Amino acid sequence: MNHLIEELRWRGLIQDMTPGTEEMLSKGMATGYVGFDPTADSLHIGNLVPIMLLVHLQRAGHKPLALVGGATGLIGDPSGKSSERNLLEPEVIQHNLECQKKQLMQFLDFQNGPNKAEIVNNYDWFKGISFLEFIRDIGKHVTVNYMLAKDSVKNRLENGMSFTEFSYQLIQGYDFYYLFINRNCSLQMGGSDQWGNMVTGTEIIRRKAAAEAFALTAPLVKKADGTKFGKSEGGNVWLDRSKTSPYKFYQYWLNVSDEDARNFIRVFTLKSKTEIENLESEHAVNPHLRILQKALAEEVTLRVHSQADLEQAQMASEVLFGKAGLNQLLELDEQTFLEVFEGIPQVKLASEVDMGACTIVELLSEGSSMQIFKSKGEARRMLEAGGVSINKVKVQLEDKPSEFSWIKGKYLLVQLGKKNYHLIEK
Repeated sequence: MNHLIEELRWRGLIQDMTPGTEEMLSKGMATGYVGFDPTADSLHIGNLVPIMLLVHLQRAGHKPLALVGGATGLIGDPSGKSSERNLLEPEVIQHNLECQKKQLMQFLDFQNGPNKAEIVNNYDWFKGISFLEFIRDIGKHVTVNYMLAKDSVKNRLENGMSFTEFSYQLIQGYDFYYLFINRNCSLQMGGSDQWGNMVTGTEIIRRKAAAEAFALTAPLVKKADGTKFGKSEGGNVWLDRSKTSPYKFYQYWLNVSDEDARNFIRVFTLKSKTEIENLESEHAVNPHLRILQKALAEEVTLRVHSQADLEQAQMASEVLFGKAGLNQLLELDEQTFLEVFEGIPQVKLASEVDMGACTIVELLSEGSSMQIFKSKGEARRMLEAGGVSINKVKVQLEDKPSEFSWIKGKYLLVQLGKKNYHLIEK
């Protein structure tokens, strides 16, 4: 077996682990699991840390289980929450589970070898357990004092906490016990906010099965400037392309600070220590080239989306920063094109404009619902000074609008100077 703990340690992916974890993993193939909360129909980049724990577990020769919380999702995990959350209907949770399962299959090998990954749903074992059976068989093994000592409980006592959420750590603890007994699963992994729930599981296994199980947590990822990781101006950065497009996903990673890039490239990619150190050296020589950020954005976007999506995102970035021409502009799909130029003034082509007869000066000063230039004279002066581009090509005073290639058959991108853009739409 590869040295999993050593790998996780240099990547900064270990916060806490129970004594004996490293020794257990060195004895042969072990089974470990991570739980995922089905509160949304997509995972987001905050979920990538526990996903990467499973990826490294499998790469080290161990067997990963991804637990989707069909039962725990009905209750709500209080860890890291300041208030009670709204409960979801069973059919919503089922839909969310199916969406998340598809995303998890992009990261792990579910097909090959004795350590192929599997997805398990805790509703499958909880649906047959009565309340009385649960509190007799599980509740008696964990004291109230033990449960009250957990941070996820202590932090909520002042404002109140329902018995439903208070019981969550017992339910998660039983998950671990069930997988230990039925799937020979001896390791639970997750974020550091899950530590209390995890050790409750090891305690139930110790008391009920007279056996030893293990827990390992990764630190919660933070940004160097103190802002929350995984958030953009539009909210969460999702893995689902309909919620966060591949272009915006790529841009999130491309725009992280140098300090964050050094951390994130260890956490979210599979590049070796040597590869990362070489990239850091190159980056230090030419930080303006953003070598670390590009390597990070490329690998994560490729894993979450596809090669074609990555190429579109890279091309769009080149367009945005002025390094691409008309051909690249025409190759962008419409959604990506509009996202690249999101927020720039959009003007409608005036209905009376005859593109075959109007001049470039008329198009820019009178040919749209909102004038790009206030007068023909202003338009003429800017054109004579060489300060106007259409679709990334410099235009001259004598150029004919009828000869322009409309992007996607309906857009002209007008650029005044270096950074002042307008979009004319048919």
